[in-house]
Amino acid sequence: MYRCNTKSEILLKVNSLNLEDKKIIIVEDDLPSVRYYETLLRNSGAGIKVFRNGKEFADYVTTTNEKIDLVFMDFLVPIVNGVECTRIFRKSRKKVPVLMVTGYASEQIKREAFLAGCDEYLLKPIFPEIIYSLLEKYLFEKVTRQYYID
Repeated sequence: MYRCNTKSEILLKVNSLNLEDKKIIIVEDDLPSVRYYETLLRNSGAGIKVFRNGKEFADYVTTTNEKIDLVFMDFLVPIVNGVECTRIFRKSRKKVPVLMVTGYASEQIKREAFLAGCDEYLLKPIFPEIIYSLLEKYLFEKVTRQYYID
């Protein structure tokens, strides 16, 4: 994994990924977390769409066929939780990476997340170099989903 010494270095690395043709969805109700993602991705060129609750995201994915390249999904978003959002998302988008983010280190939640179709289970805080590595892995290395459970 690439290690950065400063915030400026990681921002340069993320920006160097050239995400201009990528659309990244952030499903997160915590405003500081949303700002964190936006700060990291701001100059990368990626299209970013934020949903502050699971119902908004679920409604969006069931009513649009817009391209989505990657989803950062908080486990504990209001109304419809991250696991259920992932299940809904997987009905129509089986190959798009979903990265479940949570502050809860629970094996049960982790299992539920993977059974719903998540590609990664990440504990907060997620350091910038981890986000960089995940963007590189899922957007440029053509990682193929190994499994999907209905």
